[in-house]
Amino acid sequence: MSSIKLRYDVDGSDFISCGKASEDVKRTLKSIGMPSDVIRKVSIAMYEGEVNMVIHAEGGVAEVEIFEDRIAIDLIDTGKGIADVEKAMQEGYSTATDAIRELGFGAGMGLPNMKKYSDDMQIDSIVGQGTTVHLVFNV
Repeated sequence: MSSIKLRYDVDGSDFISCGKASEDVKRTLKSIGMPSDVIRKVSIAMYEGEVNMVIHAEGGVAEVEIFEDRIAIDLIDTGKGIADVEKAMQEGYSTATDAIRELGFGAGMGLPNMKKYSDDMQIDSIVGQGTTVHLVFNV
């Protein structure tokens, strides 16, 4: 099987459509018969990434590549970047505004959940230029 490549633009101004990319990936994974535990992990981590792009980076792009043995996701934004990745990985740490928190987002669990549910996670971030989060899920 050759890989399946999917690409999604994540609108940074629209909390209502946030999660549509992860829902589409979930449907695709179901349709090709991926194991339900893998689908669950991918869905959770990708949704967290989408929310982070909306909250912190005014949107971005999600690129997904599905192989027989793994799923690779790159979440790419041109936002303000992460000044302290180690600190951002701490559960509960968030730079979300009060307005975002009032909407029920910004609890500081996005990156920790992405790491928890993926088999590999790498963060490349440059302050003032943006962030790329690379996730791998083994099948």
